[in-house]
Amino acid sequence: MKAVQLVGHGGLDQLLYRDDVPTPEPAPGEVLVDVHACGMNNTDVWVREGAYGTETDAAEVSTWRRGRSTLTFPRIQGADTVGVIAAVGEGVPAERVGQRVMVDFSIYHRPEGDDSLADIDYMGHGRDGGYAEYQAVPAENAYEITADITDAELATFCCAYLTAEQMLVRARLAAGERVLVTGASGGVGSAIVQLARVRGAVPYAVTSAGKEAALREIGAQDVVLRDVDDLVAEVERVAGGPVDVVADLVAGPMFNDLLRVLRPEGRYTTAGAIGGPVVQLDLRTMYLKQLELHGSSQGTRTAFRRLVRYIAGGEVRPLLDRTFRLSEFHDAQRAFMSKSYVGKLVVVPDRHWEQVGAHHAAP
Repeated sequence: MKAVQLVGHGGLDQLLYRDDVPTPEPAPGEVLVDVHACGMNNTDVWVREGAYGTETDAAEVSTWRRGRSTLTFPRIQGADTVGVIAAVGEGVPAERVGQRVMVDFSIYHRPEGDDSLADIDYMGHGRDGGYAEYQAVPAENAYEITADITDAELATFCCAYLTAEQMLVRARLAAGERVLVTGASGGVGSAIVQLARVRGAVPYAVTSAGKEAALREIGAQDVVLRDVDDLVAEVERVAGGPVDVVADLVAGPMFNDLLRVLRPEGRYTTAGAIGGPVVQLDLRTMYLKQLELHGSSQGTRTAFRRLVRYIAGGEVRPLLDRTFRLSEFHDAQRAFMSKSYVGKLVVVPDRHWEQVGAHHAAP
C-alpha cells in the first residue's frame, strides 16, 4: 500500500511517501480500515522533531512519553483516522465490514472501566496510524458514525476534540463559568471553544489578528489578540474581570500572565506548549491565589464516547480549513506548521481524492 513513513527524528526529509509498504492484516479482535481521511496534529511534528525533551534536559531529542517511548522506526503517524471497515480479524462479526468508522486513536493499557491515563499510548506512535491507505485497529476503537458530514470533516474531531474534552473534564468547567482559551484558532483550541459552549460555559479566545470572526462564529464570546501590550488588563476588560479557568495550549512567555488572569481558586489546564514548554512561574501567584494546575493529554474511553454523542447530536461542528493528498504530505505539514489557518488540516489517500478530498481542497 501507499503510506507516509517517519524514518527518524529530524526535518521533513525524515517523512517518506512510499508505495511498497506491506498492507496490514487485522489480528484477532481487530478490524482493517480502508482509510479515507486522517487529520493532522501538533504531536506529529513534535515526535518527528524529537522535541519533547526529558525531565532533566528540556533540549534533549526525545519523543512523546519522555523516557518511556514506544516509538520505533519506520513508523506511520496519523491519529485522526476515518474510513470504512474493509476486513475483520478473528472474533469480530463479519457484519462490521462496510461500516463507516472514526477511530479512537488511544492505546489503553488498562481494562474497561479504569479511566486512568497514567500509561496511555496512541496510534501513530506506539503502533502505526492513519497516514496510509489501510490501518489495522482494535475493533472496540472503531466507532460507527452515521452523522451527515463528509469523511474529511469527520477527521477533524478525533485527537483535537478528545484532548479538549479531557482538558475541560480535568478543570471541571461548569455552566456559567468563564474560560480563557489560548491557541484558540487551532484544532484543540477551536474544539475547546465549542465544548465550553456545550457545557453552558462562556469562552474567550486568544488568537492572532484576522481570525476573530471565525472564532466568534463557533462560539467565542469575545477575542483577545495574543500580541496585546498588557494581556492581563485586556482579558479583564473583555471578560469583565478575572476568569474561572484558563485552557492553555501556548504557554511560553505568557504563562505567568495566564495565572494572573485567574480568579482566586481558579483552575489552569494545559495539553500543549507551542509558544515554549519551559516557562517562568512565580509560585507566590499560585499559592496565594489557591490555584489548581492540571496537565492533560489525550482522553479516556468515556470522554471519546461522549464526543461520539456530541457529533451524532450535532452539538459540535467540524472546522476544516482544507485537505491535501497523502502524496503531498510535505506541503501539508508545512501548511500545518505555518499556523495561518483556523481549525484543522486533513490528508486524504490519493485513491480517494476525487471522492473525499477534492471538494475541500484549497482553491
